[in-house]
Amino acid sequence: IEKAQFVFSVYDWEGTGSMDAIDLGNALRALNLNPTLDLIGKMGGTQKRGEKKIKFDEFLPIYSQVKKEKEQGCYEDFLECLKLYDKNEDGTMLLAELQHSLTALGEKLDETELDNVFKDCMDPEDDDGNIPYAPFLKKMMDNMVVIDHVK
Repeated sequence: IEKAQFVFSVYDWEGTGSMDAIDLGNALRALNLNPTLDLIGKMGGTQKRGEKKIKFDEFLPIYSQVKKEKEQGCYEDFLECLKLYDKNEDGTMLLAELQHSLTALGEKLDETELDNVFKDCMDPEDDDGNIPYAPFLKKMMDNMVVIDHVK
């Protein structure tokens, strides 16, 4: 509960005891959860700032529910997905395939979001255009890169 209180207080920008519902996804990610955008919406997250406020006594049950939710992935789940692109079975994949996956599949990133993720988490590619995907994924999950899907 203490960690949830701390994270909530970080997103209580105005110190009023409530956070904007647009920040729900980022707050949950700061608590090492990986909810989908759909799940965030179901839990009360909004797409526009100022539409709705969430108090801590509302946030805590949302956090507990999302923590139990199966609709989120962990490091091992994401690693297994990236292994599908590892044609040489050497821990690398084509950078172009990773770019395509992140911009065309699932919860798609736009070019700006992709650039931010790569800037923060990417190791240089080798001469064949491959990147080591496990360190990329680890950095991405350890840093909990905040990707603002809402314009």
